[in-house]
Amino acid sequence: MAGLAAAETLAERGHFRVVLVEPTGRPGGVLDTVRHDGWLIERSADNFLAARPEGLALVDRLGLTSSLVGVDPAVRRALVFHRGRTVPVPPGFRLLAPGRPSALLTSPLLSPLGKLRVLAERFVPGSGSTGSDESLEHFATRRLGREAFERLVQPLVAGIWTADPARLSMAAACPDFLAMERAAGSLTAGEQARLRTAGRAGEGAGARYGQFVTFIDGMAVLPAALAERLARLGVEFRTAAATRLVRDGSGWIVDCDRGPPLRAAGVVVATRAPLAAALVTDVDPALAAALGAIEYAGSAVVSLGYERSAIAHPLDAAGVVIPRNAGRRILAVSFSSAKYPGRAPAGHALVRVFVGGALDPDTALLPDGPLVDLVRRELADVIGARGTPRLVQIDRWAGAMPQYHVGHVERVAVIRERLTTLPGLALAGAAYEGVGIPQVIASGQAAAGAVAVT
Repeated sequence: MAGLAAAETLAERGHFRVVLVEPTGRPGGVLDTVRHDGWLIERSADNFLAARPEGLALVDRLGLTSSLVGVDPAVRRALVFHRGRTVPVPPGFRLLAPGRPSALLTSPLLSPLGKLRVLAERFVPGSGSTGSDESLEHFATRRLGREAFERLVQPLVAGIWTADPARLSMAAACPDFLAMERAAGSLTAGEQARLRTAGRAGEGAGARYGQFVTFIDGMAVLPAALAERLARLGVEFRTAAATRLVRDGSGWIVDCDRGPPLRAAGVVVATRAPLAAALVTDVDPALAAALGAIEYAGSAVVSLGYERSAIAHPLDAAGVVIPRNAGRRILAVSFSSAKYPGRAPAGHALVRVFVGGALDPDTALLPDGPLVDLVRRELADVIGARGTPRLVQIDRWAGAMPQYHVGHVERVAVIRERLTTLPGLALAGAAYEGVGIPQVIASGQAAAGAVAVT
């Protein structure tokens, strides 16, 4: 998506020859949708955040606005698996911020001492430092206590970043919560002020589900429509893999594994960071080293379709997250057919189960049979899914999720500084300043702007 967005930005200017080099021949990267006998299965992301403008603006340019659909209002909440049952995230609790502390008092997720510790958050002093980074785990336990971190924050975080919270950078992954602490003195006060401003006091039970949208026909609609727009704008598509970048006077040479090298005035590298590092090794070893220091984690998505009567759970939420201390190997379950229409045939239900991540990479590598057996056993305990599923699909994403470890902001600053010495070269993608679809689109547009001035 970053490469497609960059190509669109350049092609719209009209005076560039734009070539998009893509090894698979299918635009969109990990975004893909599969249809099969009335099922609609997303292979990776199943929605995007509408609160940021870049995604909706692109949808509007593509004429797809009427195809958007939001999460069903009846299921706009998250559940946590706790002591053998699914329990709602307390209303007003948004990832790290308790916007309605009173709602915690009736939640079975926390012990009396755990509740008191969260209620005392408004009296916890700030870190006293605005210059040093902090892990999400350290930040959460400092402000909310260990119990709230383990039972609420950690599973919610795992469902978003599949990361190790002891290494995940607050400055890179959650800068708004850092800013909230510094501006309001506490997450409680800051979130309450945000909710008053938003005028939606009930928003934020785990995630802002009212702000997520998708397409009736699946997320693959977005890259497919954008690729069609690029073709109309004259963008050339080349099915090949870039293998090396070479400085050529004031321009660049792009070597590919198929076909002749490309000569270019500017290049946008919209790949995962390790591949970007390999491409620029001969050009700038220091830049390559900084890119190579960005680690990645893999995961697998197991989509299962059941007859609705085979699942005991009411599926009355967007999904359920599973704390690491619950002794399970699945990270989260998304209730796809409850969230969006048209995801399962009548009388059936589709769920997507996430496994792997930074803390449990081996599970994502299990062979198909053992992996499906594991997921089915744990689904039986978590949502009461019984019998043989009517649909099974496994999608593996090895090394697909960049890890924003502590120090990531400084690392990206080094990368940006090195790029200032390489006019005509820009980087885009999820590795730098946001993993969401709107952020990735924005990164491509910014990169295009950087090379267009050469």
